Amino acid sequence: MVGGAGFVGSHLTERLLAEGHAVDVVDHLGHGSLANLSEARKAAGELKIHTLDATAAEFDAVVAMRTPEVIYHLGLLPPGQPAEHTAASTLASMMAVLESARRLGDVKVVVALSAVALYGDVAGKDQPIKEAQGWNPVGVRGVVTRTIAELLAVYRETHAVEFGALAMSNVYGPRQRPDGGVVGAFAHALREGIVPMVHGDGRQTRDFLYIDDAVDALVRAAQRGSGLVINVGSGVGTSVRDLWDQMAGPSGLPPAPSPRRADDVQRFVLSPTRARIQLGWAPWTDLASGLRDLSR
Repeated sequence: MVGGAGFVGSHLTERLLAEGHAVDVVDHLGHGSLANLSEARKAAGELKIHTLDATAAEFDAVVAMRTPEVIYHLGLLPPGQPAEHTAASTLASMMAVLESARRLGDVKVVVALSAVALYGDVAGKDQPIKEAQGWNPVGVRGVVTRTIAELLAVYRETHAVEFGALAMSNVYGPRQRPDGGVVGAFAHALREGIVPMVHGDGRQTRDFLYIDDAVDALVRAAQRGSGLVINVGSGVGTSVRDLWDQMAGPSGLPPAPSPRRADDVQRFVLSPTRARIQLGWAPWTDLASGLRDLSR
């Protein structure tokens, strides 16, 4: 699992170990942390941690030695980092994974993509967004995300490398970094007693997905949904302003406004219909329950 020491990757590692799978984590620890894997390291099961970059020559050797059934890549375009700074390394890492899968054969590549980056700004009449919606990426992050999806399709057609691509909404939960998403930023502000910053007027809506639900979709994608881009979201939109009200309560100070980002979208909600059909998956954690778990 590339990026297994990150927010999503560490939770997925715990789930796979609990189900009896052997897991190799490959992470250069530039954005992830061994602390995220502390529970996984205590758990029963076979866990090996390789502190290296997927573009290193040793990565291909690890794949050849371990002969995995599935390679998860969860280290694409790390949040909190300008896409202009991580685009080249992201694409190189994706190519390294695809080439290792091609050489090994009979291995599935599963990736988590940002749905907001992939679809861009979608008209309200076309939401919740289904997979038939055309990709309209905005900015470098969006273009790189679309390129990854297209590379997966090319390697499947040309080299028979099977893949599953999950276009995920805004994933949140324990271990999320303050720069990893708005929920993580708000949680950090509440812990530190500081006023958070909101881009724009806070009326923009997002589809918030609890980490356990996201991990469940990733686990299912190992065996199902091959060759498809599948939306994984709650199907419910919540404004950033309402999110803060739920997290801070009536005594919470209003967030500090800042200019809206050029590549921001105003409204974004995903349809989970294809995920229900292809993965047998549906979200079970509503936002209120997820936020309660986050505050424990």
